[in-house]
Amino acid sequence: MAWSWRVETSAGEPVELDFAELTFSSQSDAETWIGEVWRQLADLGAGQVTLLDDDHVVYGPMSLEEG
Repeated sequence: MAWSWRVETSAGEPVELDFAELTFSSQSDAETWIGEVWRQLADLGAGQVTLLDDDHVVYGPMSLEEG
């Protein structure tokens, strides 16, 4: 299993990032990472993320907006 995040604008358009191919060995690792970097992603134009297990949506889209 390869866990990853699909990063999109609030309108659902893909956000191009250098680490877009970043994968994790567990759901926990992926969730820890997003918890650490979500503000930076939002600053780069991301509005929402979706957690994937290989090609299967686990949950999302999840907003990156504060509040």
